[in-house]
Amino acid sequence: MTTPKPSKNPDKKVPAKKKAPSKSATKKTPTKKAPVKRATKKSTPKPKKQEPSKLKRVALTTLGLGIKLGLVVFAILIFIGIYLDTVVKNKFDGQLFQLPAVVYGRVLSLAPGSAVDITTVKQELDLLQYRKVRDPQRPGEYSSSSTKIEVIRRPFEFEDGPEPDRHVMITFDGDRVSKIHKVQTKQQMGFLRIEPKMLGMLESGSDEQRLFLRREQFPEVMVDALLATEDREFYQHDGVSPLAILRALAANIKAGRTVQGGSTLTQQLAKNLFLSRERTLWRKVREAYIALILDYRYSKDRILEAYLNEVYLGQNGGEAIHGFGLAARLYFGRPIQELRIDQLAMLVGMVKGPSYYNPMRFPERVKVRRDLVLRLMMQNDILTASQFEEAASRPLDVKEKASIASRQPAYFQQLKRELNEYVGSTYSADKGLRLFTTLDPLSQQQIEKATSRIVPQLEKRAGKGLETAVVIADRESGEIRAMVGGSRTGYNGFNRALDASRPIGSLVKPAIYLAALSQPERFSLATTLDDKPIKLKGSKGTYWTPRNFDRKHRNEVPLYRSFATSLNIPTVNLGLAVGLNGVIDTLEDLGVDRDEVPPLPSMLLGAFTLTPYQVTQMYQSITSGGRKAPLTALRSVVDLEGNLLYQNWPKASRVVPEQAAWLTTYGMKKVVSEGTGRFLQSKFGWAALAGKTGTSNDSRDSWYVGIDGREVVSVWMGRDDNKPINLTGSAGALRLYADYLSLRRPQKLQLTWPSEISTIHYTKQASGVLEFDCSGKQTLPIWDSHKALEERCKSGGGNWMKDLLGW
Repeated sequence: MTTPKPSKNPDKKVPAKKKAPSKSATKKTPTKKAPVKRATKKSTPKPKKQEPSKLKRVALTTLGLGIKLGLVVFAILIFIGIYLDTVVKNKFDGQLFQLPAVVYGRVLSLAPGSAVDITTVKQELDLLQYRKVRDPQRPGEYSSSSTKIEVIRRPFEFEDGPEPDRHVMITFDGDRVSKIHKVQTKQQMGFLRIEPKMLGMLESGSDEQRLFLRREQFPEVMVDALLATEDREFYQHDGVSPLAILRALAANIKAGRTVQGGSTLTQQLAKNLFLSRERTLWRKVREAYIALILDYRYSKDRILEAYLNEVYLGQNGGEAIHGFGLAARLYFGRPIQELRIDQLAMLVGMVKGPSYYNPMRFPERVKVRRDLVLRLMMQNDILTASQFEEAASRPLDVKEKASIASRQPAYFQQLKRELNEYVGSTYSADKGLRLFTTLDPLSQQQIEKATSRIVPQLEKRAGKGLETAVVIADRESGEIRAMVGGSRTGYNGFNRALDASRPIGSLVKPAIYLAALSQPERFSLATTLDDKPIKLKGSKGTYWTPRNFDRKHRNEVPLYRSFATSLNIPTVNLGLAVGLNGVIDTLEDLGVDRDEVPPLPSMLLGAFTLTPYQVTQMYQSITSGGRKAPLTALRSVVDLEGNLLYQNWPKASRVVPEQAAWLTTYGMKKVVSEGTGRFLQSKFGWAALAGKTGTSNDSRDSWYVGIDGREVVSVWMGRDDNKPINLTGSAGALRLYADYLSLRRPQKLQLTWPSEISTIHYTKQASGVLEFDCSGKQTLPIWDSHKALEERCKSGGGNWMKDLLGW
């Protein structure tokens, strides 16, 4: 056995002897070059090698198309945004709403010495919906005693500018104002204006009505209630509220139906002003877009002001009522500033659905909704718990019938005619103009009441279809105070006051007596007139035989007596003595178109036609002392900025001698005291009224013109088919006038004594004629321009008196 030799260096390891590699080992040697993977490269198909590049190209293409499409969409949105921005800007920076013209009645002006009694002022305040309280604390409240009225007059923008509220005491002495002073300072006031009644609105060509108010005119508590109910984050969001949308979405999912909306007030405004009511996603997108634009461009208060005036809150007939200002008038009849918290809450609650929450149709439903709004106000610290309890315990207190104002269609027709004549192109129906008129709401209200009461009573005698027309004008200024165009006072149809031209009968007689009394050297109230049968031959060989109404003859009568009892034959004789042309000239001076008066003797008994409007003009000219003031209904026109576009000041001009007009009015006093109008004497003798009855042939037309210290009232009654009504002037039209006076207390008719008018004494003869007698018991005024009679009585030692039978 051979032993191996030891190594010289024991620490040095001797490598093992290498073996020759086998074939299999030789083949595996290349594994050191595995990363090359030649076999794998050869086994990969060629198409798979190109797949990453194609996906990349598709992705890049898609990305490119997406960017391009995005740019297009972005451009479209920018374009739409620019367009919507222009639309919004043009509307908001211009006139935002079509606003109808608001019509107001006359302004009641009071001053120390004014001939206005305490009853009239209280009636005025009640008509304006002032609250009568024990101790006035707020505008729109008053208290009264037998001689004083304490009132806080509302702030109002009059035709010459705005005035703040006034807390005043008005003291009366009988039928006159004696003193006006401020309650806090005791400072005396020279005059006080009571704001006019809003009569309604003229048609604007739109079916929407609104009364525009500025943001600061809305009660803050109402605005707080609206935001708490409809949009709590109004002052925080940018026009669209994502939180509100999510909250509404959650509530709707929970309920399984739409119970809550996510639209902000700004979105609601955008929808109402610029969009339709269609329920589409595109409309919702545009709504949000416009809301963002509105919020970016305009202040929150400007947006809120627009919303408060735009929101739909019900119907008034066929007209949609928009805005809280007009809704307050519709349901409560008061300015919104005077509504209680519970009333404001009701209006806020109606925003959700004015038809569903209609207080006239569904009061219980509305009360539940109102109380919910009140509860939200309490939860948002707008109300205390006690305030909530008090407000929720109140009834709704809405009007019996929803209306803006009682309609005066006949008067509004006259107003439109004057607008067309005097204002013309300056007037625009949709610019929110304010029209100040001459209408007296008390006179209008009471003549409408009298008409509705008396016409049905008279129909029992006259038969169905009896119609009437009334025009009431201020005796001095000619301003039209009221007008009725038919027996149905609120009906906007044929206006008989303006357009029914009917035979006037005996209403012509004052013009005849006026023409005669204008010649004092020939005629006086004591002049003797023949009352005997007469026959007048016409131009064509026919004869006209006038007769007295009672078919009697008195041989001779004093002029004043013929006037008072409306005798026909003496009047015809007087007219012929004056001359037909002289009478026609006088009628023309009084305001009657001479072309409407035929130059025939029959015209002396009123055989020609006039409208009640024309009759009123004629009598205004006489009873104002001979100063004609053209009848007018329009006082002024003011635009939204307070600029005065039109102003009419009453103008009167002398058309007949003052003395003759005064004596004619005296003759009409005799009509009431002892003639055909004496039905009034027992009821209103203290007022020394004047008037004239008129009846046409076959009693087809019944007329009466009444005059007190304030007004001239012309009343006509008849049938549209011109059939007889069997009513004389005293049995028909006079009764309507008397009922009107029972509602609208007359003012005593006191005539200023003109120069050259004296009182003459007479003795009445057995025949009825008057004979001049300085010591006679009967007296009559006379136009004694030369003082001859006065000197005659003085030289004879007569007792000269200046008394007018208790005037």
